[in-house]
Amino acid sequence: MDYELKEDGKFKYLEEGSGPNLVLLHGLFGALSNYEHVIEHFKDRYTVIIPMLPLYELPIINTNVKNLAKFLKEFLLFKGIDKVNLLGNSLGGHIALVFTEANPEKVSSLILTASSGLYENAFGSSFPRREDKEFIRKKVAVTFYDPKHANDELVDECFAMVNDRNKVIRVLAIAKSAIRHNMGKDIQHMKMPVCLIWGKNDTITPPAVAEEFHEKMENSSLYWIDNCGHAPMMEHPNEFNEHLDGWMKENKV
Repeated sequence: MDYELKEDGKFKYLEEGSGPNLVLLHGLFGALSNYEHVIEHFKDRYTVIIPMLPLYELPIINTNVKNLAKFLKEFLLFKGIDKVNLLGNSLGGHIALVFTEANPEKVSSLILTASSGLYENAFGSSFPRREDKEFIRKKVAVTFYDPKHANDELVDECFAMVNDRNKVIRVLAIAKSAIRHNMGKDIQHMKMPVCLIWGKNDTITPPAVAEEFHEKMENSSLYWIDNCGHAPMMEHPNEFNEHLDGWMKENKV
């Protein structure tokens, strides 16, 4: 994937295509490549935008899910976007939920895949051994049903992060804030169309999480992907796009 990352003031973002806005939110270990197939599939009909979230740039006291949602609001204001279709994976889904809770009038539709916000299994009971790259590889592999997707690029990114003290502190701060900011009592008030796409073998946000989202969000549709872990848009991109495309056409978003 060879896309231009735009920079304007404090914002860095990718923007491709034309049409209604589709804003994609990455997770803690997210990269532009995570959404490569989504961009390619939808850019002919949507303006696909990925803001780079300031996971490691905010002051430590402000490094939490709520402030990341505020950053999203600032970004949408900067882009002049009044109504948005939001797609979030993992932490990105949680940020989308917090933003939607505070700004429901700005969200046309909400797409969640392996989203946190209710409960999740963390990286482990203790932070991974920084010096052990193979240990990191095994931890990254847990993200997927098929460990082959834990490629060198992802492992190197995670290895670099856990060996950077400033980043580790912020990752832990975000993880703790996500646990504190449970959305269980809030999501029942979200009335916009909601699409839930979940891996049946997700061990980080297990299937029960998707079922609870579906039960509590009255205007939601739930799609399952077999042999799939915590990143459906990476592990089964064609099936992910088929589910999302069909849902978007059905709901005219």
